Amino acid sequence: MKWNNRNMMKMIVGLLLTMMLIITAACGATTDNKPNSAASNSPSSSPAPSETATVYPLTIQDETGTEMTFQQAPVKIVTLAPSETEVAYAIGAGELVVGVDAYSNYPEEATKKPQVGDMTTDIEAVIALNPDLVLASSSMNTAAISRLRELNVNVFATDPATYDAVVAKIETLGIVMDKQPEAAAVADNMRSAKEQVTAAVKDAEKKRVYLEFSPGWTVGSGTFLDELITLAGGQNIATDTPSWFEVNAEEVIKQNPQLIIYPAMKEDPNPIVAGIESRPGWDVIDAVQNKQMHAVTEDPLVRVGPRLAEGLLELAKVIHPDLIK
Repeated sequence: MKWNNRNMMKMIVGLLLTMMLIITAACGATTDNKPNSAASNSPSSSPAPSETATVYPLTIQDETGTEMTFQQAPVKIVTLAPSETEVAYAIGAGELVVGVDAYSNYPEEATKKPQVGDMTTDIEAVIALNPDLVLASSSMNTAAISRLRELNVNVFATDPATYDAVVAKIETLGIVMDKQPEAAAVADNMRSAKEQVTAAVKDAEKKRVYLEFSPGWTVGSGTFLDELITLAGGQNIATDTPSWFEVNAEEVIKQNPQLIIYPAMKEDPNPIVAGIESRPGWDVIDAVQNKQMHAVTEDPLVRVGPRLAEGLLELAKVIHPDLIK
């Protein structure tokens, strides 16, 4: 596969698809049958998840400020991003998923669901499935969200940028889908993984890390990948620049990372490794000289869902193999 600019940008967009959904809504279970309108009164507060059943009607507001009311638990769900598919399955709602995007490849059962598009959503395909809930990325599915809402479809859209925000999203979706005990179990596992890692590396040297997750592109502040490096006991050398940006080869040499981390890919040779090895002057970088270039599993680190815990643990094992077993 040739990595021209179009292919590189397409890959970046695909990766960024997974950067999803921070909850700015509030909802809480009540003990009567009145609609819960707390979300619309306090859009910036967080819901109060519990292990009890959700009481409907339930009114909740998503990150875009859109309020929606559910008269009962959703029974037909369409997901427009892989991370949302993974959340639905993780909290025990996989049997409710009737449609997914083309990138949803985990768990295996998701690949057997009808597809409703890739980076561009097939609106007619979504409508044909008659969902009572669509899960989407407020940053990557903007056009689809707008069109579906015009057609009176409930679209819950968020875009988490931190590990804790992903946990909060999962708990909130547990409330919406009446899967609170299952969502609580997933959230507890993610918190446990974070606590394990941060406790293990709290007194360790902050190793300088260069991350390249698409050929010629790295990621800086304001992203969950930047936060994960910090949580795992590293120091992202690109943290002074926000978001994703094209690699400045000279600046990387200047920063002299101790480790280079990149995703394992199906292509052989890996285009990221090939690019690194061909860049003039990079042979003097400590990570290259000391053979500290490490491939990590890609999907858990680029999807804001339950497997982010696995990605964090893998990063920590690479950065501090002596501390994380």
